[in-house]
Amino acid sequence: MAKRVVVDPITRIEGHLRIETEVENGRIVNAYSIGTMFRGLEIILKGRTALDAWLYAQRICGVCTTVHAIASVRSVEDATNTKIPILAQLVRNLIILSHALQDHIVHFYHLSALDWVDVTKAAKADPKKAAKIAANLYDWPTNSEDRFKEVKELLNKIIESGKLGIFTGYWGHPAYDVLPPEVHLIAVAHYLEALDYQRYATQANAVLGGKNPHIQSLVPGGVALAINKDNPATFNMERAQLFYSFIKKTCDFVKNVYYRDAIILSKFYKEWFNIGTGVKSLLATPDLPTNVDMTNMDLPGGYLPDSDDLTNVEVFKDWKDPNLRNNIKEDIVHSWYKGSWAKHPWEETTEPEYTGIDHNGKYSWVKGPLFKDKPAQVGPVAQVLVGYAQGHELIKKYTDKAINEVGVPVNKLNSTIGRHLARAIRARVICDLVEKHFNLLVDAMGHETEYCVPVKFNGEQKGVGFHEAPRGILSHWTVIQGPDGILKNYQAVVPSTWNARPRTADGEPGPYEASLMDNHPLVDPEKPVEILRTVHSFDPCIACAIHLYDEDKKKRVKVFARTIAK
Repeated sequence: MAKRVVVDPITRIEGHLRIETEVENGRIVNAYSIGTMFRGLEIILKGRTALDAWLYAQRICGVCTTVHAIASVRSVEDATNTKIPILAQLVRNLIILSHALQDHIVHFYHLSALDWVDVTKAAKADPKKAAKIAANLYDWPTNSEDRFKEVKELLNKIIESGKLGIFTGYWGHPAYDVLPPEVHLIAVAHYLEALDYQRYATQANAVLGGKNPHIQSLVPGGVALAINKDNPATFNMERAQLFYSFIKKTCDFVKNVYYRDAIILSKFYKEWFNIGTGVKSLLATPDLPTNVDMTNMDLPGGYLPDSDDLTNVEVFKDWKDPNLRNNIKEDIVHSWYKGSWAKHPWEETTEPEYTGIDHNGKYSWVKGPLFKDKPAQVGPVAQVLVGYAQGHELIKKYTDKAINEVGVPVNKLNSTIGRHLARAIRARVICDLVEKHFNLLVDAMGHETEYCVPVKFNGEQKGVGFHEAPRGILSHWTVIQGPDGILKNYQAVVPSTWNARPRTADGEPGPYEASLMDNHPLVDPEKPVEILRTVHSFDPCIACAIHLYDEDKKKRVKVFARTIAK
């Protein structure tokens, strides 16, 4: 008889996710991905002006703020056929890139590293031995005996206090025995350093975005950021260099620590390249346009029907590609909404109808995205393999370097540990691209002056804004009505909706579900670290997939602030 193992909520993610599994002889034979909050931003946006949509849309999430703002303004510009100036395009690209770096660092270290690294084992390590190991693996100045001794002492104080806080985990689980104590210590030291380096990326993002989270410098038609390289009251060369100084620190860490940590972790946990594949069809959108027509993209997009066959890639040249725009649908067969349809986003409705958890019926607030009527996995592994299949120079360079050192074929990136390696590869690629796009912006500031153009509404207009966000392909779909630009319909199809989707009408599992049924045996069902490893490998953001809306507008929380005199 199958044993039922439930993890609710899955922790160290944004939002609420429940995973229900059925286990036989230690193996997961059934898995159900259940989003437990309702997302109602589509309802909130209907009837509002399209010019303001991005300000609301980026409140979908407190982590993925920049990405929803970008996708939202792009959808309005697509509907109105607005071509934004190159200065605005490059500023947006740098906002995107700085956010992606911060997001990838935070996911690897602070949202998933403790699935693989045991802080209690790190506390027993030999700092001198750790420094010797690190010297052979990294080129990083803080990998010293003194630093590792300091981290070890800190960990022991925390453990002795009995208040582990963010370091709470399934400690003592045999799944962690793969790493020597010294490698655990090195990883925890880098975890702590990553807190500073993700902050540098956030500061870079705020230089261009005005603040973080929830940037303020976007507007349909361009950016609300006055740009003049010689004017002290605008975004000038001094501000540009400030942005670059933060990015330089961030990328030093990505190149010399994060990218290396992902490779080293992959070598120790090599068996996990054969675990957690799940859905093999991969979808990514091109991004980082370098021209006004948005036809030249620096990040590749496309569709791989089978991640084991990289010769059969369908390439998306840009966001106008009908293969991309016309083949996306969402279904609600197993989702708590009225009806049982599969529709293109422009035709969708969002009418909530909660009926309880029924594995044979409806069991999640997450809708079900489809590409060519099939589930698809999205995220860094999709972009890396789609780009590798197309021969993208930077992706191929850093992928080959990583997989050759680890000793696995490229298709094995579609796996539990492979997703982490693919994300690190993407971060390494982004560091080269941010350098390129910064130089492009500095050059454009020497001869371009326009950074925003008006958006014009006329009749009914439909648009879509695509963005390859840190967690994968994101698209915001708008239907705009009348000369005042009022939103008749608005739908956001987000990365974690693709990956967290419930089963299809034919019973085909979504990416989370399928990957869990291709998982490592559960050593201890009371401590299901194997479930966490595979689900966290997708970098779930369930606040993006489903968002809370209270139609009665009742007060739920009171927050009190108190000033303490110094």
